[in-house]
Amino acid sequence: MAARQSASLDRKKFFGDPVLVITILVLFIILSLFILYPLAMLLVDSVLVRNTERYSIAELVSGAPIAYYTENGLPAENGYTGAITVKLSPAQDGLEEKFVPLYSSKGLFAHRATLSDAQSGKTLYIKSVNSKDKTVFTAISDLSTVQETPVTYRQNGRIIKKMDGIELTDLCVELNADNWTLDAFPRIFRDYTFNRALSNTLTLGAITGLGSLLIGLLFAYVDVYVHIRSRFAKKLFDVVSLLPVVSPPFVLSLSMILLFGRSGLITRKVLGIYDADIYGLWGIVIVQTLTFFPVEYLMLKGLLKNIDPSMEEAARDMGASRWKVFTTVTLPLMLPGLGNAFLVTFIESVADFANPMIIGGSYDTLATTIYVRITGGTYDINGASAMAVVLLVLTFGLFMIQKYVLEKKTAATLSGKATRARMLIEDKSVRYPLSAFCVLVSIFVVLMYVAIPFGALFKLWGRDYSLSTKWFAQMFREGGWQAFRDSFILSLIASPITALLSMIISYLVVKRKFKGKAFIEFVSMLAMAVPGTVLGVGFIRGFAGGVFRTGFLQGIYGTGLILIIVFVVRSLPVGTRSGISALRQIDKSIEESAYDMGAGSGKVFTSVTLPLIKDSFFSGLATTFVRSNTAISAVILLVTPRYLLITCRINEYAEKGEFGVACAYATILILITYAAILIMNAVLKRFGTSRKINGKENA
Repeated sequence: MAARQSASLDRKKFFGDPVLVITILVLFIILSLFILYPLAMLLVDSVLVRNTERYSIAELVSGAPIAYYTENGLPAENGYTGAITVKLSPAQDGLEEKFVPLYSSKGLFAHRATLSDAQSGKTLYIKSVNSKDKTVFTAISDLSTVQETPVTYRQNGRIIKKMDGIELTDLCVELNADNWTLDAFPRIFRDYTFNRALSNTLTLGAITGLGSLLIGLLFAYVDVYVHIRSRFAKKLFDVVSLLPVVSPPFVLSLSMILLFGRSGLITRKVLGIYDADIYGLWGIVIVQTLTFFPVEYLMLKGLLKNIDPSMEEAARDMGASRWKVFTTVTLPLMLPGLGNAFLVTFIESVADFANPMIIGGSYDTLATTIYVRITGGTYDINGASAMAVVLLVLTFGLFMIQKYVLEKKTAATLSGKATRARMLIEDKSVRYPLSAFCVLVSIFVVLMYVAIPFGALFKLWGRDYSLSTKWFAQMFREGGWQAFRDSFILSLIASPITALLSMIISYLVVKRKFKGKAFIEFVSMLAMAVPGTVLGVGFIRGFAGGVFRTGFLQGIYGTGLILIIVFVVRSLPVGTRSGISALRQIDKSIEESAYDMGAGSGKVFTSVTLPLIKDSFFSGLATTFVRSNTAISAVILLVTPRYLLITCRINEYAEKGEFGVACAYATILILITYAAILIMNAVLKRFGTSRKINGKENA
């Protein structure tokens, strides 16, 4: 009884707060429309073969009385109250006559026409497909008129233009014939190109994940367990952990080509090798490993810090060697965390598009194969969608294991804090080799990044190493200003939207109880499991013809708005996770006091909750800005000549072999993103939750 009364009071309180209800409804719509819907359309396209067929409409516009039929193809006689159809003759060989429904209204909720509608002189509409793959409703009386958006065709499929002489025999409409089939999946699994790409992708992910894990673990172990006396080494570790964040994901691919390619500075000038080939599997592995191991380093560093040192010291006191302690105590405690870190890198590796595209050569992966299927001339949407579904299933399955299995095991294993300070390793036989290895790797990574600005400043890499600004001049002469302007503006618009949405979702997930909360949390995190290429294909199929091919929201396709939406969707999981972590540290009594004083949910969120988590809010702003500026896989299929994005321009020039211009773009992009990080840190220091005022610490 008490439970029912409590539930009833909760429902009354929930529905008595209109701001909260409207916010949840809007979130449901946004998440469903821009995350679930594109993925759903991707799944549909993988099992749907849509054939466009042409039928003659000469009889409908000839002036003779139109013959109406029932849905079963029988003549509609007086007294018939069901929906009516008209019979169209095929304009192509191999087709049969078709009974097409008529409508008494048009739009998303169009009503089927009846015989009484036709006899009363009401305007009747026929549903067809226009030249932009949009479903349109055209009045029968207008079928003979060539409209701004043509719906009339000749028998050979050529659209009738306004200046054409129109004859009755010319008039045709295009209709969609939808065939649901799973044939695309057996077809692609028989496709050598797909099987090779799938095998390459799994191999690449496994090697990169393992390599990144080993190097990241070594860095984390040295940072936490070894006494590093050199401040230079510590600063170097910090720089290495920051560089992948502030740089585009494919910068190291450019560096590999500049340093170790056929005209590479090291291979040709230092080693005298003139036929160096760094394209292919091992080129991608090296680049991805150097890109992703800092992420594993930061993850494993946190795990190692949480291990109670007394457990390891007890084993040491019993005579175990350091290696024995590591293999029997430290490593078993870390196993779930190691699995978690490996899967994170594996997912990033198989979803990566830019590095395999630039340095992969003939080593195709699923992401690049999907891109080529759509842009390479075949335009095999059904096959590309099926491939994207396979890639999505792969990454989504790994994401579910990583998030709901390994993360929980990691938290359970490392639930306690260290009881006292850890005694760092002072043994020179351990300290010197491990520290030297990590320092050398760090220096190598830094040099790889340093090669980028020099690649932009040298007159002709491999031939003439005199300094010049010719590549920067060419960059700005060939659309550079527009690329930086467009990328900056679109990222700047996406940043506050993402930060605010993230904080609202975090607040609802942590602080409120309502049905559908799990749905909001899951869908907002779903983009982490969706490769950028897959998301791009989903947006193409979802919005090129409008929502469900009705034309609704078709106007956003090819505009900057759809790019902003993709930026928001891609960055939403990061901001949401940060907000959830911050909110779980806030005692609920703080907000309950505001509710007790009569404040609504909107007032509590803006005046109490948001100021307490403004660190996460500002962090979300900067993170979205950086991720949006460095994104490529999700937007390369969506960007049009109306908008130039920096990453797409880098990819374009790298494919053409104009590495000087590509490096010029990359250099300025790194400076922009690094400046964004510095500004965020300055803002957090000035306006963070805790800051010093007049020498005193204040909340």
